[in-house]
Amino acid sequence: MRIYYDEEGDYLTIFIGESKPNYGEEIDDDITIFRDQISNEVVGIGVLNFKERAKSLKDIELKLPFKVNFSALKI
Repeated sequence: MRIYYDEEGDYLTIFIGESKPNYGEEIDDDITIFRDQISNEVVGIGVLNFKERAKSLKDIELKLPFKVNFSALKI
């Protein structure tokens, strides 16, 4: 899982799996999902104006359009 936050642009991205060619699809105001160009599977999500959506880290709840198996991640 790769998580990146651009503070200047107030944009959060979360990607799962290896980096692959993908494309974005806006599903709501300021919310973009990223899909694998070949399989069309969801590989990530982007949230514009992230700070406006979360007053503190305790308030953050993202409903991702995919499941993440944390026990399968190798650390």
